[in-house]
Amino acid sequence: MLSGVCDRLASALWGTRAQLSAVAQRCLHMLVSRPSTDKSERTRKPPCAFDPALLEFLVCPLSKKLLRYEASTNELINEELGIAYPIIDGIPNMIPQAARMTHQNKKQEEMEQH
Repeated sequence: MLSGVCDRLASALWGTRAQLSAVAQRCLHMLVSRPSTDKSERTRKPPCAFDPALLEFLVCPLSKKLLRYEASTNELINEELGIAYPIIDGIPNMIPQAARMTHQNKKQEEMEQH
């Protein structure tokens, strides 16, 4: 919907190109020649990959310990607490409520109960 509005606005402004500054003309050209932002096309893009270089800076918000990246599950793992933070579109979701318990932590609890 917004894409259609932008296209109509760009078309209307394109006709008045002589009155626009050079910067405005470049911006308008970029707007008209941009790739479509249609939702169906956005869903076809592969998800962004997580950059492991971020592990230098990211720590668990609960324990302040370093995290381990698990590529098979696309999660950041806190071994100490036994929790995994999901990575969505290349962005780690570091909200503790969004984390899941890992199997390691469940095994430790079972051993403590026996």
